[in-house]
Amino acid sequence: MKKILAIVLCLVMVLGVVGCQSNTPADTDEPKQTNDNNTPANTDAPQTSGEPAEESPYVEDATFRYLYPSEISTLNYLATSSTVDFKPASNFVDTLIEYDQYGVVKPCLATSWETSDDGLVWTFHLREGVKWYDCELNEYADVTADDFVYGAEWILTPANESDNVDTLANVIVNAKEYFDGTVTDFAEVGVKALDEHTLQYTLKDTCPYFLSMMTYVAFMPANRQFVGECGEYYGTSNDTLLYNGAYYCTSWEPQNELVMERNDNYWDAENVSIKTVYGKYNAEAEALAPEMYLRGEIDEATIPIEILDSWMNDPEKQNIVRPNRPTYDAMWWFFDFDPHMDETYDNDAFKTAVNNRAFRLSIVYGIDRVKAMSCYDPYSPEEYLMNTITPPNFVAVDGKDYTMTGELEAVTEQNWFQPETALRYKEQAMAELSAQGVTFPLVFPYYYRVDQANQDLVAQVIEQQLEDLLGKDYIDIVPVAGPANNYNSEVRNAGKYGLMEEGWGPDFADPVTYADPWGLSWSYNNRSMCTQEEYLTGYVYTQEDYDNGVIDDADYVGAQQQIYDKMVQEATAEKVDLAKRYELFAKAEAWLINEGIVIPFRVFSNGYVASKLTVFDGEYSSFGVSIWRYKGKHVLKEAMSLTDYQEQFAQWKLDREAALAAAE
Repeated sequence: MKKILAIVLCLVMVLGVVGCQSNTPADTDEPKQTNDNNTPANTDAPQTSGEPAEESPYVEDATFRYLYPSEISTLNYLATSSTVDFKPASNFVDTLIEYDQYGVVKPCLATSWETSDDGLVWTFHLREGVKWYDCELNEYADVTADDFVYGAEWILTPANESDNVDTLANVIVNAKEYFDGTVTDFAEVGVKALDEHTLQYTLKDTCPYFLSMMTYVAFMPANRQFVGECGEYYGTSNDTLLYNGAYYCTSWEPQNELVMERNDNYWDAENVSIKTVYGKYNAEAEALAPEMYLRGEIDEATIPIEILDSWMNDPEKQNIVRPNRPTYDAMWWFFDFDPHMDETYDNDAFKTAVNNRAFRLSIVYGIDRVKAMSCYDPYSPEEYLMNTITPPNFVAVDGKDYTMTGELEAVTEQNWFQPETALRYKEQAMAELSAQGVTFPLVFPYYYRVDQANQDLVAQVIEQQLEDLLGKDYIDIVPVAGPANNYNSEVRNAGKYGLMEEGWGPDFADPVTYADPWGLSWSYNNRSMCTQEEYLTGYVYTQEDYDNGVIDDADYVGAQQQIYDKMVQEATAEKVDLAKRYELFAKAEAWLINEGIVIPFRVFSNGYVASKLTVFDGEYSSFGVSIWRYKGKHVLKEAMSLTDYQEQFAQWKLDREAALAAAE
């Protein structure tokens, strides 16, 4: 991916200182046209009379139709940190700020904001006249500052078991203390409504990326009265949710459909083009979608790698295929350091092996990442590869990209596929592990997601490529399909894997967001861990602490994890000098990679699609929920081709560079 000479973090800082369930889509005056599969059909708007004008490439008041293979678990955005869950929420509920198509921050529910001189107090002035609506578009209440206060209070109430506690506890005064029970009055927490339209956050320390956090679900509003009326059923159906965003949910039938309808009362309705977003659940979406697209039944289909060549070589089909836009969701390979694999595997042997640095590095240097990436993109695999945990072009300071900072520069520029080096580490590992009683070959499962296109093919490539290089006398990798639902809880959190490809998306514009999965560096903020003072003066780790990290073996963590943890702690403590902060984070990240604890792979792009959805005109951000919004996007009359995509992407990069420079 070519570098973009602009940064989100500095931009955020500059601008921050300156500144009723149904079974069908919602009824309309005219009946919707449908096809044989009962999905709404798109029709072009009638031609208008008058002076000849260039015909619009867009369908007016369109219905965008798609299939989805993974069911959401809740509409309650306050409770979840899952992308699958908060994709719809991003369209139903607005945030204080939003981003334009180039990533420039702009007002949303807040029309303006300012900070105190020390950066600890942020005051947001809310847009007046914005309403909450129910699922039948009946007005329920005004959106007020108390809605944001209550959203934070709900998250920090232990009984609600929200996944977003740490996001608030990391930055807001007394948020952790309220969750822990040492503060019992929420009025002491640093989230206050000064009046109906003035919201104030008080931070416990300077936070250079705080404004960028405002587009994450943890800072979304919720109406106190409505949530109280719904009780435990809040967010369990479309009629137990309120809406103040560009869309509202007219139908959610789990394992069947999810329908969003444009809110024509929305404060910014003139920038919402698509009228209906109609999602149809199908566990076999990947296999079925291409033919359904060709029959005109849906408007977007992922093109599996197995048929991509045939489409690209077809004179007609090749003009409707393009890559998915890359995101800033980073994908890596990593091991389980305290495995609880099925009884067919030797957990003790693998645990000993994975705690051996030479064993890990034999895998690291033995993976041909280009070959693995070719399963996702056989035409330009290098475009999406990365050597770092944090993706390139995520943040920068003083004109230098974070991935080229300090010790991370060498990691970024290194060729990590080195077969001879891998074989040397294999011999070292076999000698060291044999002395510890480990017998070979080591047999372990490689789990993959069935709901992510072509991840099964990557598993097969990794198995074949590593076994061929390192030898079946050394390792025996067993690809295993994970469950379609609850993958994280049943596989990753349960420790059933030996090796897996998994990812992480940023919540805000700072390297610390990519450090989150790997350590105990949140130990003074997390609900079950130590205080900051304990941490700095020599905290004695417990197994409960280790269970919160990816590296969750007490024996290993006691010796090595704290090395990384202390480096991240030092980086986190630097709040003012961004160049120094980034250099410290880069040092910690480089250590993780050089130790073979994490094996960087790619930025998430999800392969190729045939799609009539526009790409470069909607909200854009590398973090938060903005990129999932349909606001600003259009449905095309004809699908975008590969050539059109490449031309528009190149132009977007130039325009974005200019837009960010102008804003800065």
